[in-house]
Amino acid sequence: MGKKVNVLNVPVDAVDMEETVERVTAFIRQRGPHIIVTANAEMVMQATRDDELHKILVGADLVLADGIGVVWAARYQGSPLPERVAGADLVNRLLKMAAAQGYKIFFLGAAPGVAEEAAQRVCSLYKNIVLCGTQDGYFTPDTEPAVIAAIKEASPDILLAGLGVPRQEKWLWKHKDLLGVPVCIGVGGVFDVLAGVTRRAPVWMQKSGLEWLYRLVKQPWRIGRMMALPRFVLRVLGGGQVKNC
Repeated sequence: MGKKVNVLNVPVDAVDMEETVERVTAFIRQRGPHIIVTANAEMVMQATRDDELHKILVGADLVLADGIGVVWAARYQGSPLPERVAGADLVNRLLKMAAAQGYKIFFLGAAPGVAEEAAQRVCSLYKNIVLCGTQDGYFTPDTEPAVIAAIKEASPDILLAGLGVPRQEKWLWKHKDLLGVPVCIGVGGVFDVLAGVTRRAPVWMQKSGLEWLYRLVKQPWRIGRMMALPRFVLRVLGGGQVKNC
């Protein structure tokens, strides 16, 4: 097991993008199931008051520093992480890797039609990729068994779930053994980006740690959720636990 940095009682893996992809490849070879979480400050703060989510973050096979706030917190306490591993960037790397290695991927989540559009665009970019299924995130408890059955029948190597936090983490954790997918990752709104519904921040804003500001300008309704970031900063500055595991 590699080094972890404890950020407000959430163990974050000290890995860069290359090691993350290597871990995913190893998980696929081991078969499964394995849960990967892409954690930002909002999720970490939510875990401080959601015991179920916190349990998942502690038990996950890989917890990545998706947000710049998590990277800052680790550095502030003298335990810097190698880099931010953004979920959207990871998905692009995994799509490229899957196309080269022949791994199968399933898209689960987003509004009706979005995952399908994302799949079509991805297939046009990666000619050899195997996208073995799509399913929107608007299923109900009554239709959930059919969704699980469809995923099992498709037998993907990687399941990308864009159901929103914490629903995607809780859903994957609850059903991981039944699904039997080697690698399950919560990816938030990535399908909207892949489908062209929304756009990521310019690269310079991503590298400057300002992607959150771009999202706020483009989606002002997110301001309530964004308030988790200053609360996170104050919690860390106030002596919240951020240390090596």
